[in-house]
Amino acid sequence: MTTTGPTGTPDASRLVAWDRELRAVHARLRDALRVARDAVDDAVDDAAPSRELLLFCTGFCAALDGHHRGEDRVVFPGLLAVAPQLRDVVDQLVRDHAMLSHLLGELQRAVDAREGPAALHRHLDGIEAVMETHFRYEEKRLLPVLSGLALDATPRDAFGPLADEA
Repeated sequence: MTTTGPTGTPDASRLVAWDRELRAVHARLRDALRVARDAVDDAVDDAAPSRELLLFCTGFCAALDGHHRGEDRVVFPGLLAVAPQLRDVVDQLVRDHAMLSHLLGELQRAVDAREGPAALHRHLDGIEAVMETHFRYEEKRLLPVLSGLALDATPRDAFGPLADEA
């Protein structure tokens, strides 16, 4: 999987961008989580969530899930093609994605049920704990390989809706 420039040679700017893009998307997801938390904090104590809160929590869920689907579909196969020794790492990251998907589903159910701020914060706390551990592990183990990886994909295909357009 390579990306080529106008001369048909590998596009060096893409070769070194995947590691930076992963870090940037992780930072944007952390920001989206903070926005969702702020929306919960702005809700009246134990009152039904506002439409703004519903929007921010739903948006955060969609962004994190989209990020993980892109990694599963595009990034991980590309990594394993050049670094099959990362199979155990990728398998752990996929398990993390499944856990986070479950937690996001629980948050979405709580938002849809218009649970109060205390309950929503408990859901966000759990997501944040798993997400942070996952991001740190992923960056530690994958950034060195991503820095030289060539993928025939756009950043949004690889890392979801919060990635930069290519």
